[in-house]
Amino acid sequence: MIASRTRRALLLAAPVFYFAAIRPRLLGWGASRQERHQPLPGDDLIPARWQTTRGITISAPAEEIWPWLVQIGYGRGGWYSYDRLERRVGAGDFVEGGSAKRIIPELQRLAVGDTVALSPAGGLTVEVLEPARALVLHYRMHLLTAAQAHDGDPAILDWTWAFVLTPVDETSCRLLVRVRAHYRPSWLRPLMPLLLEPIHFLMERKMLHTIEQRARRRQ
Repeated sequence: MIASRTRRALLLAAPVFYFAAIRPRLLGWGASRQERHQPLPGDDLIPARWQTTRGITISAPAEEIWPWLVQIGYGRGGWYSYDRLERRVGAGDFVEGGSAKRIIPELQRLAVGDTVALSPAGGLTVEVLEPARALVLHYRMHLLTAAQAHDGDPAILDWTWAFVLTPVDETSCRLLVRVRAHYRPSWLRPLMPLLLEPIHFLMERKMLHTIEQRARRRQ
């Protein structure tokens, strides 16, 4: 009986511990308190119910990091994350097989209004493009199929993905990545932490580390 009560207590305490201690670290990994709360390009595109802001310091100037960001995407330079997992979910077909390990000249031409494919189902629209400073992508997608959403769809995820470079000094800068999302129906709200947050954290953290390594090695 004591063991049963202990298990119940642990089950009740686990969500509280996650939301109080673990979740804030996942949502704001690598970002300072100021960075998590400061406005970034693209914040005005959607009224977000959910937001993450993550960051990393890279020992390279913004001009050296920017080309790695411009070439991201399905059918492009990849996501710099776990390629094997990307392939399993149908988002891992990249021009060099895996995520690019070099700057690809033919992928450096990107403009506002262009589409960066997420998967064969659809892609993100370039909403903001400020060279060596900010790239903001936007996609209103069907939550179950990842295709572009229509107003009558039962489950919609409307989200933005911002990559912002801020110089620290002449030889290094901060890369902040912010995701903002609005979704429906509203009953999805308690499920979002379970459905998206852990895997999104792992994939995006890997992405930041890989970009940092790629840019640093070119110095």
